[in-house]
Amino acid sequence: MSPHPHDAETATAAETAATPEPSAAERIGSLLTATSSVVLRTCGEQHELTTPVSVHGSRLRLRAPLDAPLTVAAAREQDGLPVVLDLTDIAPVAVRDRVRGRLTLAGRLHLAHLADDGLSVHLRLDVAHAVLSTPYGTTAITGDDLAAAAPDPLARFEAGLLTHLADDHPDALTALTRLLDPALLVESPAVRPLALDRYGLVLRLDHPHGHRDVRLVFLEPARDADEFGHRVHQLLTAAEQTLPARLPRLR
Repeated sequence: MSPHPHDAETATAAETAATPEPSAAERIGSLLTATSSVVLRTCGEQHELTTPVSVHGSRLRLRAPLDAPLTVAAAREQDGLPVVLDLTDIAPVAVRDRVRGRLTLAGRLHLAHLADDGLSVHLRLDVAHAVLSTPYGTTAITGDDLAAAAPDPLARFEAGLLTHLADDHPDALTALTRLLDPALLVESPAVRPLALDRYGLVLRLDHPHGHRDVRLVFLEPARDADEFGHRVHQLLTAAEQTLPARLPRLR
């Protein structure tokens, strides 16, 4: 989810236009899809839910205990309980400045129906608007924007794929730096995978005095985790030939 921190500066407008990456609405949908806990604020109180989030257009499906104060409050509001959802996007791989983004989403929460276990309920959150803030900028979207977007197909697998790259294939990460401008590597930065999506992989170059993030773009979008592996191998092949597969996008 990148980013995911996916916003970046490029050398020219033409390069920016040629660099595919998820829209803000897609990033928000991906972030919601991948999370396992959220914080809801309403009526001056804060409620933390350990729940997966299902994204259905501009409607989110959550789960809460039947006797939870939030459930009781939502059941009392026929027109929906006004709530604000807070979610922090943290890089699954240990890097400096691990917070990739913060999402604030507003809408109305409704009691949907009793869950099969009889001990919890499904809640429906109708999204009015949302704001995603990253180190590279802030973007606001409406519920209609979210409804028109689709979560990235790799969102649910991102954490596992990134940690696998970091823990099991540090040599591959080093090889990928051959696709970068050598000027970025003069201080021998530590290289860590920061984010990924169907369009590419974001690497964090960690220098003693700071860090730089760079996006490597796949030759074709990846539709699933298997295709992600193939796309990375294509980048590695390009690196072995020291020929950039796509011009990296810098942050």
